[in-house]
Amino acid sequence: MTQRSVTPPAAGRADVIAQAHARSRDFGLRVSEAPDFHPLERLALRDLVERNRSLYAHALPVMETLHAQIVDTQSMVLLTDSSGVVLHSLGDSDFVEKAKRVALCPGVSWAEADRGTNAIGTALADSQPTVVHGGEHFLQANRILTCSCAPIADPYGRTIGALDVSGDTRGFHKHTLALVRMSAQIIENHLFANQFAEAVRVRFHARSEFIGTLFEGLAAFGADGTLLSANRSALFQFGRPLDALLAQPFEALFGTAFPAALQQASRAPGECLTLVLPSGVRVVARAEYAARPVFSADAASPRTAAQSSAASQAARARAAAVTFATLDTGDAQMAAVLQRVAKVRGRDIPLLVLGKTGTGKEWLARAMHEESPRRDAPFVAVNCASLPDTLIEAELFGYEDGAFTGAKKRGSVGKIVQADGGTLFLDEIGDMPLAQQVRLMRVLQERSVVPLGGTRAIPVDVRIVCATHRNLRAMIEEGTFREDLYYRINGLVVTLPALAARSDLSVLVERILARLRSEEPDSARMPPCVSADVLAIFTRCRWPGNLRQLANVLRTAVIMAEGADEIGVEHLPDDFLHDCEPERHDGPERSEASHADAAPVEDSPDSLQPARMEEWQAKLIEQTLARNNGNISAAARELGLARNTVYRYMRMRTTH
Repeated sequence: MTQRSVTPPAAGRADVIAQAHARSRDFGLRVSEAPDFHPLERLALRDLVERNRSLYAHALPVMETLHAQIVDTQSMVLLTDSSGVVLHSLGDSDFVEKAKRVALCPGVSWAEADRGTNAIGTALADSQPTVVHGGEHFLQANRILTCSCAPIADPYGRTIGALDVSGDTRGFHKHTLALVRMSAQIIENHLFANQFAEAVRVRFHARSEFIGTLFEGLAAFGADGTLLSANRSALFQFGRPLDALLAQPFEALFGTAFPAALQQASRAPGECLTLVLPSGVRVVARAEYAARPVFSADAASPRTAAQSSAASQAARARAAAVTFATLDTGDAQMAAVLQRVAKVRGRDIPLLVLGKTGTGKEWLARAMHEESPRRDAPFVAVNCASLPDTLIEAELFGYEDGAFTGAKKRGSVGKIVQADGGTLFLDEIGDMPLAQQVRLMRVLQERSVVPLGGTRAIPVDVRIVCATHRNLRAMIEEGTFREDLYYRINGLVVTLPALAARSDLSVLVERILARLRSEEPDSARMPPCVSADVLAIFTRCRWPGNLRQLANVLRTAVIMAEGADEIGVEHLPDDFLHDCEPERHDGPERSEASHADAAPVEDSPDSLQPARMEEWQAKLIEQTLARNNGNISAAARELGLARNTVYRYMRMRTTH
């Protein structure tokens, strides 16, 4: 583990630059070296951004704020990964063009080995905030720049990137580095809060007015009261590096028993405690936790308030709820999706569900909610495509009394606040207007909502699950979907298979019929199954409406077949048969033309289904790779598989 530094570098600034120049010469660089104009290709850069998506998502809004503070100063803000490759930049358009002349742009490495002494490379090499001005750059070409850079550490002190402001040397300002350092610390604190969303977090400082500011210490503790991590300010106040503090008990760090401190905090939520550091310094502190503990007479036995609520009522509601078991009906693709989603339940990782309309995206979101610690809190679903642009803002964010003509008396809290403590499902997020995307990004970043016409921010704690049938990456390229919001909502991306590509149709029919029977008071007159002929027709159907269409067809057929022993062909809706293809024959009489006209995998798996399932899976992976131009990450996302699985398949095909 990299030890997180809590003190400034001992060497003077001149020594830092001199040592960086010495390293540059050791790398074999020449002062007259020409800039390298070979950035990563777009797909490679996109893959790199994806590998750094948590850093990218938390940094982007901070970069926008920092850029707003330095706008019109002939400068730009840059984010890099841990090796110094630029992931993203924001800047004044005229200076951006000037920066491109020295290859200061996304996809280019600014490590010292590639660019010599420069703020990005040198800051990463020294693990310290650094300014490199004009002639201090090793390469002659870069001496038109003045740059201020600060490394960014993850919640465990490991350097994961850097934040930099570069500009024209004539615009040099000594306060720029302070702005960059503060912005990097904001990013680190956001990463910290995201990483330890389910832990007990303690905010503390010797002065109460610094609680809730950038200067507060942040420490995260596990359920047993041992330290998980601490931010830079906390380490400075403790006076010890992170490695020496990990797994230390709460009492050793703050002089108070862990259960007693939580019990005191639970009696007066939001109020501050007085704790004592090992140095004897008294600090003001505030404890926060995802599920507020309630203590019995034995203070060492915490339990959540949800557990002490009406458990029997919750149990009855959950008996009819959608769960992972409900959705696991034997299809291999669906099982892979459920396996991946199950790994992030209970974690503060946003879920993005892709798939065609009607593939069951909301069912997956409900199952995710039901299987999580938030199951006793609200599940609120919003279909962004069904709301007019003029209403979606009020519906999502709420409004105060009199905020607009036609508003309800006493206003409305909005869907986001309604979901507080639970899960907010944003269906068809790709249809959300750009203006509302900006507001949603702010809510996700700040974890608070300001209703229309209001001035007071309402704190919210929601798990976000988004879904869409659209290609969000293409929309980003077109400028119709915000890139920062995309990287905020796609913590885990899964793709639901189309119904025609699934192998569990008969089980799905049984499950849907069982659910319809449970909802009908006179279920005895409802047929319990479909006939063999109906099932044969179902297997030949293209199902353009997917699961939603199947449920609607069965709902109508159940009514038409009331009193019959089974649902027959005569009970099916007339218009449904238009979506069904003529019966196929797999024998030798099937013509080459019929093979050529067969539907693709996502519309009809029968046309590709060999005798062995392994061959069918191989064909599916091949077609998905081809459709994504060989991009393994994109193919794995679409299939709902791990990247290693696709790599393993490719190796197997190569060896055979």
